[in-house]
Amino acid sequence: MNSALVFAVVMAVLIPAHHLADHVVQTDADASGKAAPGWTGWRHLLTHVATYHLTVAVMLAVTVVLLDLPVSAFGLVAGIAFSAITHALLDRRWTVRLILRATGSAAFADRQTPICGMYLADQALHHACLWASALLIACL
Repeated sequence: MNSALVFAVVMAVLIPAHHLADHVVQTDADASGKAAPGWTGWRHLLTHVATYHLTVAVMLAVTVVLLDLPVSAFGLVAGIAFSAITHALLDRRWTVRLILRATGSAAFADRQTPICGMYLADQALHHACLWASALLIACL
């Protein structure tokens, strides 16, 4: 199986794993507290990142085993580590706001209705990072 096919399968797992972990597994307390200052914010963030990546790891492991995907342990660790680091950085929220300001979208960052600009940008950035994680998993 070539790396392009492995990449496609891994992406097909990471996207639903992301939505499950970010929107179902994540608790209300972690969602509202992960950007708070100090230890409280970091505790909620680290709990969320841990439960998120446990969900991702389980879904990837099941897929790798059942489909006999040729992925290396190094690639899996690199992809999941990249995802964990970027997920944590993005979920502190200031990074998303900084990116939106840098790209000329400060007003979008502040928009709450009819859509939440910060949420949509956060999700887009997470998906872009998952793309990079899938490349790491497929290519290393």
